[in-house]
Amino acid sequence: MTLAGGAISLQHPWEMIGGIRKKTPLLSFSTLGCPKWPLEKILNTAVQFQYNGIEIRGIQGELDLPKSPLFSSPEAIKQTSRLIREKGLVIAGLGSSAELHHADMVKRQSNLDSAKRFIDLAASLGGTNVRVFPNNLPKEEEKAVVLARIAEGLQELGTYAAGKKVRVLMETHGELVWSDDILAVMKQVTAPDTGLIWDIYNMWTVSKESPAQVFAKLKPYIYHTHIKDSVKRDGKENYVLLGQGEAPLKEAITSLKASSYKGFYSFEWEKLWHPEIAEPEVAIPDFPQAFRKIWG
Repeated sequence: MTLAGGAISLQHPWEMIGGIRKKTPLLSFSTLGCPKWPLEKILNTAVQFQYNGIEIRGIQGELDLPKSPLFSSPEAIKQTSRLIREKGLVIAGLGSSAELHHADMVKRQSNLDSAKRFIDLAASLGGTNVRVFPNNLPKEEEKAVVLARIAEGLQELGTYAAGKKVRVLMETHGELVWSDDILAVMKQVTAPDTGLIWDIYNMWTVSKESPAQVFAKLKPYIYHTHIKDSVKRDGKENYVLLGQGEAPLKEAITSLKASSYKGFYSFEWEKLWHPEIAEPEVAIPDFPQAFRKIWG
């Protein structure tokens, strides 16, 4: 598969999962949804409910993954990798907390350094995606200036990831959820090992843009998706099980299904940020069945 500008896409382990037909969706879930679970329970649940991978966004409260006992030494990384592989699963991505919008040079460098540690960890795991994100578009600055700074950060991280079998993916997140703004960022990035995580609901709940139109614009850059559902009341999100909310998931998934998209459909149940929502023992088993109903 080639990207805009002729760059060649990386081949990652999940692209070679045995027995998966071309049109069978690859399912994963983010560990954001089970913040108290140990790795063993995460893996066993993924296998039991027929997931293909896991997206690691913290383990048992530790969001800075390179500091987790599971990844804090070469031997620990080797053992963790073996456990995941033995379960027949892959790591769909590592979720960092690195933000790209900061103008303050100290904050900016700290966030870029954090992302680079995640890139190094991803490389030591054999290669996978690393999530970064913009959060704010500061009102005291012109939007074009902020978008350029976000692009510069993604470019720097993509250059750092070169040759490591790692792709740095910017999530459609925070205030960067309008497709034209996202496109303006991506057009400034030339590093081939970069792309987007399309958080369908994060975008739609703010912009109300048609997912089919969003996908048509951003398709060349999308390598991973975040799937969730919610009902918005009084300006606040009320996250619900898949298919029970307002998210236009059918339109988005139909667009992805009809394309050459080969990435994961990753369930992002935001239990860590919203402890009041359903327990992971309920939500994570529900997702594959609910997703396949939408898939058709």
